[in-house]
Amino acid sequence: MQDILEGYAAAATAEFIAAYDGLTPEDIYEHVIDLFPNRKAQVADIGAGTGRDAAWFARKGHDVLAIEPVRELREAGQALHTAENIRWLDDRLPHLNAVPSNALFDLVTLCAVWQHLTDENRAIAMPRLAAITALGGTLIMSLRHGSGALGRRVFPVSPDQTVEIARACGLRLARKQKAKSVQAGNQAIGVFWTWLAFEKVR
Repeated sequence: MQDILEGYAAAATAEFIAAYDGLTPEDIYEHVIDLFPNRKAQVADIGAGTGRDAAWFARKGHDVLAIEPVRELREAGQALHTAENIRWLDDRLPHLNAVPSNALFDLVTLCAVWQHLTDENRAIAMPRLAAITALGGTLIMSLRHGSGALGRRVFPVSPDQTVEIARACGLRLARKQKAKSVQAGNQAIGVFWTWLAFEKVR
């Protein structure tokens, strides 16, 4: 994982940050957006990057914990998005050690994160994700299929295996949707995504 974080740090140029922050959350979350809370909620944005999504959730009135382990991206996000209802945290999967053990969130999101974990780390991460999702809350993640960017290694990911380990942690599958990438460059190299949404039922 450390080499992947270093790859993101090296890539965090002004151009990269502008491109990342310029993507539209409405387009990114098109296939699951109807599952987001329609009342004020506690949101954990894991792998928050530049805070693009965290800021979007904050504008909707939610309280957001933006978790980002790459200092260059985190500091860019703090400078770009200064809403008082965004709190930043330096932490990482699979353990999320800096997140309080009693913290609970109505919505937990992992956008373009899961593919950076090995199967072993996914098995560690899923129970932790389930633990911070409130009963009746929602966990949403996107799974990348295809090659990764240079210096930002990805691992093959099985949607069905992900559903199984989530089920064992008390997370019921609410949606599974294949989607094309919103970025033309990714489309050109055959990258596509699977969106998974889970409800915490126990």
